[in-house]
Amino acid sequence: MNEKQIVEKIRVIKKVLPDLRKSLEKCDLCPRKCGVNRVKGELGYCKSGADPVVYSATVHHGEEPPISGDKGSGTIFFSRCNMRCLYCQNYRFSQDGQGKLLTTDALSQVMLNLQKKGVHNINLVSPTHFVPCIIKALDKAYAAGLRLPVVYNTGGYDSLEIIKKLSGIIDIYLPDMRYSSDDEARKYSDAIRYVENNQKIVKEMYSQVGRLEITQYVAEKGLVIRLLVIPNDISGTIKTLEFIAKNISKEIFLSVMSQYYPAYKAGDFFGLSGRLKKDEYERIVCAVHKLGFKNGWIQPFEGEFDEKFAGENFVPNV
Repeated sequence: MNEKQIVEKIRVIKKVLPDLRKSLEKCDLCPRKCGVNRVKGELGYCKSGADPVVYSATVHHGEEPPISGDKGSGTIFFSRCNMRCLYCQNYRFSQDGQGKLLTTDALSQVMLNLQKKGVHNINLVSPTHFVPCIIKALDKAYAAGLRLPVVYNTGGYDSLEIIKKLSGIIDIYLPDMRYSSDDEARKYSDAIRYVENNQKIVKEMYSQVGRLEITQYVAEKGLVIRLLVIPNDISGTIKTLEFIAKNISKEIFLSVMSQYYPAYKAGDFFGLSGRLKKDEYERIVCAVHKLGFKNGWIQPFEGEFDEKFAGENFVPNV
């Protein structure tokens, strides 16, 4: 990332920071719009104050190939997610709140420390409810020498107004499109009006950064949409694929994931308590190709990868 790009990022950050700070005073950072004053210590749905809580910051090699690259992604996991997925694999920090409270100065130093380890990017995992302090930390980090692309890695339950403010700051968007039914989203993730919000923010993300740009096998800018296939068609993935094909682009990069397993409270719910079946997954993979998508990654099913489902630019996500 060159100096001209950094100067422009800092300019945009200075412009939006006051408004983002106001969002903390009457919280509207996600579609819940709790309205609490987090600066004064009031807690809303996510039970978060004004400063970020970080569970871990590490060099991660398990993301999509151009996100991890060969040097890893500088991944920062934020605690206290604004969704309540009953099957969450990271529930210890996303639901139970494990993690360390940091100042924005400390968070900016975390970013710089990750850069020193040689990572390809700064990967913000579940950043939605901490956007103001993250952007403030980025401002400090850029001034101190941060020169890496920033990945916004979200469950997709974000405020459209907030995402619009991130234009020119975020380089790579990595959102989930978890559900195509509001009933399922509410039942299994306590996310009200998830689908409409999710579709709007993903379209906005695409308008900001466009199709994924990869240089020497490493992502520099763009959108990757993650599709976690949940058993018993709870995710409604084919409907989501149809929406993407019709309303965003068939050139988009997709990450189709078979990794679901019944973690956290999933065992208490009939529809969530089992693993994904191979025929369920194959129907999704077939739909990907039938709809004309050619870019992205398809996770193997239980370690298997059937070449007959491999599109020209689709490769195993390993």
